[in-house]
Amino acid sequence: MKEKQLMFNHYESNVSYIRDRLGVDESFDLIHLDLQYAGKDMSLFMVDGFVKDEILHRIMAFLAQLSPDDLEPDPLKRLMKTNVPYVELDTNDDLNAASDQVLAGPAALIVDGLETIIMIDARTYPVRPPQEPDVERVVRGARDGFVETIVFNTALIRRRIRDRSLRMHYLQIGRRSMTDVCLCYIKDIVDPSRVDDLVQVLNEIDTDALPMAEKTIEEYVSERYWNPYPSVRYTERPDTASAHLYEGHILIIVDGSPSVMVTPATFWHHLQHAEEYRQKPLVGAYLRFVRFIAVFASIFILPLYYLLSFEPALLPESLAFIGPQAEGSMPLIAQFIIAEIGIDMLRMAAIHTPSSLATALGLVAAILIGQVAVEVGLFSNEVVLYLSIAAIGTFATPSYEMGLADRLIRIALLIMTALFGIKGYVIGITIWILYLSKMKSFNVPFLWPFMPFSARALRDVVIRSPIPLKNRRPAFLHPKDPDR
Repeated sequence: MKEKQLMFNHYESNVSYIRDRLGVDESFDLIHLDLQYAGKDMSLFMVDGFVKDEILHRIMAFLAQLSPDDLEPDPLKRLMKTNVPYVELDTNDDLNAASDQVLAGPAALIVDGLETIIMIDARTYPVRPPQEPDVERVVRGARDGFVETIVFNTALIRRRIRDRSLRMHYLQIGRRSMTDVCLCYIKDIVDPSRVDDLVQVLNEIDTDALPMAEKTIEEYVSERYWNPYPSVRYTERPDTASAHLYEGHILIIVDGSPSVMVTPATFWHHLQHAEEYRQKPLVGAYLRFVRFIAVFASIFILPLYYLLSFEPALLPESLAFIGPQAEGSMPLIAQFIIAEIGIDMLRMAAIHTPSSLATALGLVAAILIGQVAVEVGLFSNEVVLYLSIAAIGTFATPSYEMGLADRLIRIALLIMTALFGIKGYVIGITIWILYLSKMKSFNVPFLWPFMPFSARALRDVVIRSPIPLKNRRPAFLHPKDPDR
């Protein structure tokens, strides 16, 4: 716990303490201005690049016009309410806390004779403009997305939710990084016990920094460190985040990240996409049905094909053509494993490849993995076909994290099927379902409403229902206002 250094009426010692604590003489971007206005010595501390120069210039111009009489009889009150023309002003009597605030962006004004520091929040951050996220594109809909600055992200949500009960609960996590974190929820809807529990969990995070922002927080709050499945849903779309707030979810917004965490999140939340709600209900229901087929095919189709290849008796005569017509030079399981690793290598290469070379990389990959690999007998045609279906299903998964987890499950299921045949396939699927059924996301069953079963809720999960008919909020969130 940091020791509190109180502010006392010793101007020189206070200025010297903050200079030493910030390391002003050792960092070129930390600025200390020695000033004198209205007959009083003043010091202004700031970080270059975090302050709006025009605002500070205007404030200094107002201070330069002051006379000693303008600060009497109460200098602090006169400065705060009359002579410093700015909206976001605050005071702080703790030297440690004030210097930490300077590192976050606000400027600190120390005035000789005052026992408190005036904090001027005239900060600005380098920021890119809001633009449509790459992983959550829609044909129709808004094109703005979250950015790396927390204030911009809260403003994008406020723009869509003008509810007076919308709350932005501010926290700082990390002893050294002091990362800004915001819990966002609608007070009149959310279950207050969930808010209290989440605040407690976040306050218990004891670390010096959050190097990977929201991903670091997830690893602290998810508890199961080696669980490949995400315990929260990530979104970069303000409209998607707002829709979850109206249901009763809680958002975790971390400064420095364009991804917002939605809590709690079930397995089915990761399979929903904004595009389904940007089309007519019937079209949206069809799109969701196709997406479910793609996701489950990405998990089960390779192990099932392998099983049927070595157990042709399981197939009816009409489907006897399923199976490798010409075996490659390697065992079938080796072909699948090598191809899986090759797909992941291609994915990583695509991430690190400049956009101007992406087309060339795709052509090379198509030739090497497809045409040449089959011609030399490394892979059979059927392996390439079914692996392509599985890869398409993975990329059709709306949640990138869910897609990666499903890929690991597919490989594990494929290995179990290769080792134990039909028993391995059945046991593998059973273990997978039992594992998911035991998972919880902030005390919510991960497979709800499939386990525990809720017919009405499961209907809304499987079928994209018309919005006018969805007049109830999800029951598992225990909202204070269950009616929409």
